[in-house]
Amino acid sequence: MIKIKKGDIVARNSYGRDILFKVDELVKARNGKNIAMLKGLTIRIEADAPIEDLVIVKKENIENNIKNLDSKIEERVKKCNKPVKRKFLLRSNEQEKCGVILHLDGDKRYSEKSAKYYKKMQLNAIVRYVPENRQEYVIVDLLNRYNPDVLVITGHDGMLKNGIGYNDIGNYRNSKYFVNTVIEAKKWMEYNKKDIAIFAGACQSYYEALVAAGANFASSPARILIDFVDPLVVAEKIATTEDYKYITINDIVNELRDGIKGINGTGARGKKQM
Repeated sequence: MIKIKKGDIVARNSYGRDILFKVDELVKARNGKNIAMLKGLTIRIEADAPIEDLVIVKKENIENNIKNLDSKIEERVKKCNKPVKRKFLLRSNEQEKCGVILHLDGDKRYSEKSAKYYKKMQLNAIVRYVPENRQEYVIVDLLNRYNPDVLVITGHDGMLKNGIGYNDIGNYRNSKYFVNTVIEAKKWMEYNKKDIAIFAGACQSYYEALVAAGANFASSPARILIDFVDPLVVAEKIATTEDYKYITINDIVNELRDGIKGINGTGARGKKQM
């Protein structure tokens, strides 16, 4: 029997090895069984599984999985024939300025990929790796430092009890942290009289609670796995849309992998100023 250790890339036999995970931690359950805490390799989901349910994934499969994610990012960049560039026209009274994006990500590797995406799209984005349970404690300092126009709060999430308890935030792994971070951001906005467009959530997040807390767009209404690029697409759309326009999900839905099943919201005003 192969020994599973922290950092291994694994799949779950009971789920048909459908998702690749990185072993984040090994713990012992109350029943004495060894449990692995898992984070999706290319999908923003967090889960746990008995050690005996896991299988080590071959290096070739891992590389293919990562290449597929990178290909999605490249396809998105190519799809935008003319990426919007942040410009300052110093010799004219007319100035075009795209919104500043602040992106908090609970996964270090995802934060790095997100930063590369924003750079390729020529967007003004600050990406910070902050574990989900720490985001609510650092958000005010980050808002004070960067004064963004768009805020992305994401990382990993997942339901603890599949199919039941949709209205119990205790049944979500990290939704409570995302909700608390949104609440802290809204307090800062009210005090500083600043309107920031907020996206919050990850795979299977408690959508209704995130919107109720003040997020303009959030995941996941149908409690499904969202695409890695989806939060970035939402942030990009808001940052590059003129500030006299109001963006609804209808303006974004065709660019999202699963449409309103994965992401929805009340909408937000564009953040590009002329």
